[in-house]
Amino acid sequence: MQDTAEYICAFCGETNTTFVDFSGGMQQSYVEDCQVCCQPNILYIEIDEDTLGIEINSEPES
Repeated sequence: MQDTAEYICAFCGETNTTFVDFSGGMQQSYVEDCQVCCQPNILYIEIDEDTLGIEINSEPES
């Protein structure tokens, strides 16, 4: 199952939309480039087991 979620770019502050693959587990992290400034963000994803709500935090990849 996949769903979309938004995160804020750690570099430019713009909102981005990403796909989240639920089969990857309830806690995931991976690098994704910002759709606006093309800088790499490390995304930390947490999925609530009960509501399947998605929370994403981002930080710059160094």
